[in-house]
Amino acid sequence: MQLNENLWQYKSLITIFITVFIAELGDKTQLATLLFASDSNTSKLLVFVGASLALVATSAIGVLGGGLITQYVSEKYLHYVAGLGFVAIGIWTLIRA
Repeated sequence: MQLNENLWQYKSLITIFITVFIAELGDKTQLATLLFASDSNTSKLLVFVGASLALVATSAIGVLGGGLITQYVSEKYLHYVAGLGFVAIGIWTLIRA
């Protein structure tokens, strides 16, 4: 039983990593990091550490917020709201293009 639970946790970890990694590729955060790193007077290590800490902080806010919201709203409805939010952002982006 313990082996199945550990395997499920690793699968969840990999799924979360891949999803967030793909979502972050080419977004404004990555572009901002790229611009900071392109400055020859700025340490690349400093840019990496600063960007990493920012991602950790925003992820912590997401985890805490998600944990708080699920106490009051069904996970099913959160998925609907998140999906509609992404669709709305996509439509808004297409209209502005």
